[in-house]
Amino acid sequence: MATLTLPAPAKLNLFLHITGRRTDGYHNLETVFQILDHVDDITFEPAEQISVVNPLVDVMTDDLCYRAAVALQRHANTERGATIHVNKRLPAGGGLGGGSSDAATVLLGLRHLWGLDVSLDELALIGLSLGADVPIFVRGHSAFAQGVGEQITPLALPEFYYCVVTPDVHASTQQWFSDKRLTRNSEPVKMHGFRVGDHFNTFEEIVSEAHPQVSEISAVLRTQEGCRFARMTGTGSSVFGCFSDEDFANNAAINVAKLGKVFVAKGVNQSPLHLALGIVHNKN
Repeated sequence: MATLTLPAPAKLNLFLHITGRRTDGYHNLETVFQILDHVDDITFEPAEQISVVNPLVDVMTDDLCYRAAVALQRHANTERGATIHVNKRLPAGGGLGGGSSDAATVLLGLRHLWGLDVSLDELALIGLSLGADVPIFVRGHSAFAQGVGEQITPLALPEFYYCVVTPDVHASTQQWFSDKRLTRNSEPVKMHGFRVGDHFNTFEEIVSEAHPQVSEISAVLRTQEGCRFARMTGTGSSVFGCFSDEDFANNAAINVAKLGKVFVAKGVNQSPLHLALGIVHNKN
């Protein structure tokens, strides 16, 4: 088989609430994941062993893509391999899900490359063992998520445009989840009648206190023509403004260019990865 290149899309958390802490130390959350059409590219080449080429990772065995490939290999009891090239476009550590999305693309890409009879349910479970955000990318649809992020209900969201800004600061997911100031008892939301822009991100206030650039970007985005709302995604540090019109989003990108790395993307309901593989939703 010739080489295969597949997309690994970004995501946004349109809101993010923590509703409680579990006995295992993890947190229960509620969030809406919006899939974007802005992607990393993952290229697969048939090979005898598994190897990953990722310029952002020094030790291959630490790479989430490598761990995903090995986990699938073991689950399927196969000795097949592949060389996996990761072409990064998504900012790292910004709350855009890039590493988790790359891992999900590896799971789905290798299932295709190796011709495995492995369901999306099985891939999602493998993904959950790698990280809480991996299953949403395996499922491949914008969704409401609960639990640690593994309880997923697909949503049909308006396909707005998003101006996404990532400042030059590092926001540690582990640090913010353990922060004593974090609100851990948000009331569960009622998704009936949900509108894009409803609710808030629990982490935004405490991240902004440590990194004022986050609140500055959010404030500037809100002043842009056509901006419906602005919010931090995940545990940061990326901030997005939501626009109904692509021209407004592009104009905003020009105006905030000095505040960080900027891109404009469209929110989509079906993942570009699923479209590339011809996966029909509601079927495994």
